[in-house]
Amino acid sequence: MPRRNTFSWNSIITGFSKSGFVDDAYCLFRTMPERDQCSWNSMISGFAQRERFEEAIECFVGMHREDFVLNEYSYPSALSACAGLVDLNLGTQIHASIAKSPFLFDVHMGSALIDMYSKCGSVLEAEMVFEGMNEKNIVTWNSLITCYEQNGPASKALELFVGMMDLGFKPDEVTLASVVSACATLVAIREGSQIHSRVIKDDKFRNDLVLSNALVDMYAKGRKIKEARRVFDAMPVRNVVTDTSMVSGYAKAMSVGDARLMFSKMTEKNVVSWNALIAGYTQNGENEQALELFCLLKKDSIWPTHYTFGNVLNACANLANLELGKQAHAHVLKHGIHHAGMVEEGRRYFNSMTVEHGLKPTKDHYACMVDLLGRAGRLYEAKKLIDSMPMEADNVIWGSLLGACRIHQHVEMGMQAAEKLMEIDPENSGPYVVVSNMYAEVGIWREVVKVRKMMRERGVVKQPGCSWIEINSKVHIFMAKDRNHPHRKRICDLLRILTAQMKRVG
Repeated sequence: MPRRNTFSWNSIITGFSKSGFVDDAYCLFRTMPERDQCSWNSMISGFAQRERFEEAIECFVGMHREDFVLNEYSYPSALSACAGLVDLNLGTQIHASIAKSPFLFDVHMGSALIDMYSKCGSVLEAEMVFEGMNEKNIVTWNSLITCYEQNGPASKALELFVGMMDLGFKPDEVTLASVVSACATLVAIREGSQIHSRVIKDDKFRNDLVLSNALVDMYAKGRKIKEARRVFDAMPVRNVVTDTSMVSGYAKAMSVGDARLMFSKMTEKNVVSWNALIAGYTQNGENEQALELFCLLKKDSIWPTHYTFGNVLNACANLANLELGKQAHAHVLKHGIHHAGMVEEGRRYFNSMTVEHGLKPTKDHYACMVDLLGRAGRLYEAKKLIDSMPMEADNVIWGSLLGACRIHQHVEMGMQAAEKLMEIDPENSGPYVVVSNMYAEVGIWREVVKVRKMMRERGVVKQPGCSWIEINSKVHIFMAKDRNHPHRKRICDLLRILTAQMKRVG
């Protein structure tokens, strides 16, 4: 070509961008003698599609700076970049610019705005955009359904799906995958199974990887491992997401051996796969295996996440507590020294989050460490850690310290923890009862009377004890002195029979 015009330059740039050669496209873009709207839009779109979001925004800003008119192609790509960066502030500014343009009521623009707000966790703003749209298509409905599925409430995703169907919109694979994922969150297996029936009848849906993965995940989360396995076996193509869902499902069904077997057969593993098995070990009490797997993860050069460390710290706390119980039973426990190894191991993992992996511990990680130190009787260290937290400690953390103070009979620090809990939730009787029991256990009865008086003066009522059990997906709750359960007579009769049998056995 002896001489290129702007159109030919744009064609080459677009071709490079769509083929994934964004750097080559940008190189040509910079050397262009003259650029137009299409040139800028090609680069914004190219960077956004390759998840190079900051560069996409730089081009968007550059286009505006050079007085090119932003149009229906510029805005959606920029909104996609804002969603990728989770930059709500910039996304809101772009929305304000769109509001002044002729594209505010464009259906594609509305869908892009909903998607941006969804990925930034702004459900209310996504709803407002949706409600303000004069025209909606399947992409619009999918965007808000996905918003509810990812941010909650998941029940609204199902409601919106029903509303969409009532208006005559036909769902596509994206719709169904989002609805099935919402069913997984809600453990709404019956509703999810109805979607599954629709999938089986339609060739277009049957072989869709994302939709099949969502079905496997739903059944796995609902502990319907046989149904999950049937979907898994019928899939012509699987990926790491599929395998990881099965690992997690087996672990939830307490089949850790099957989870490990599935994990060992995986041709590709990511940190989510490792986390699923580590969590499975921890949840099923196989804490040593959880720590061993964490060591293998590091040897495999997998970068751990916050979730990884949460499970590892829980495993350390469980092992320390187990060791504590064994030693107390054997009458060899002396000042918590025997399980100090697990405490130091947990501390090492906790410190490595920041030092080695650049991860800031969250409130959950601090809660794990307070629990670990508290169980070991290192109450002053636990309190010092709470005081050093960059965020306010919540009721879980103070409750953990209070529980440890009761075990180790440290009344003074227990009272400090209880006072914090009373500030957080003044109507909760739990802290008062624990402190009262602590004073009673060490024989300081005048303080027991004071705590009980404090409860009366503050109008705090002790909550009745309760227990619950789930049978056939229905939860039965039993309250102390409750005589209103519909099956009370049958339950009491059976309890009398069981009590008599236990007495006979001795």
